[in-house]
Amino acid sequence: MTPDDELTKIVVDLPNHWATGGEGMWAKPLGEDLYEVQNVPFYAYGLNFGDVVRAVQPAPNKKPVVSELVRAGGHRTLRVTFSDSLTESERLEHLCSLNDLKASFEGANKRYFAIDIEPDGDYEAVCDRLAAWEAQGPLEYETVKRVSLARSMTRRKREPPRAAV
Repeated sequence: MTPDDELTKIVVDLPNHWATGGEGMWAKPLGEDLYEVQNVPFYAYGLNFGDVVRAVQPAPNKKPVVSELVRAGGHRTLRVTFSDSLTESERLEHLCSLNDLKASFEGANKRYFAIDIEPDGDYEAVCDRLAAWEAQGPLEYETVKRVSLARSMTRRKREPPRAAV
């Protein structure tokens, strides 16, 4: 890894999110408070892998905090929560079967995953496949288009947690 490839942690404050108060993610510093997101967001809406954001460090000992999306990178994100009815290997088999659509995934734990669809991936086909699996009952999924980044950082209404499948 060269010094140009070094990553840093940035933070998205989510003060009214039902599951977390914020999310840290890896990003590539681009200079002038700009960063390119280098992992798939698990909680922040309106952000995707490869997006360029403005993040300002509030104090020398604090991580930069995202204030705005500067440029979309073209990736798209979906989130999946699997039921306990599937084994871990069955969950991974489902997720890996999306690779042919140019989709990859990161896991927060054994049941909750963020799926990244590359700019030239087949987003609609991934959604169709997830919707079919959801209809069969082994998972629930959501898009990150639901609200903008700014709104996800300042929502006032607390959302109840989704029921476990």
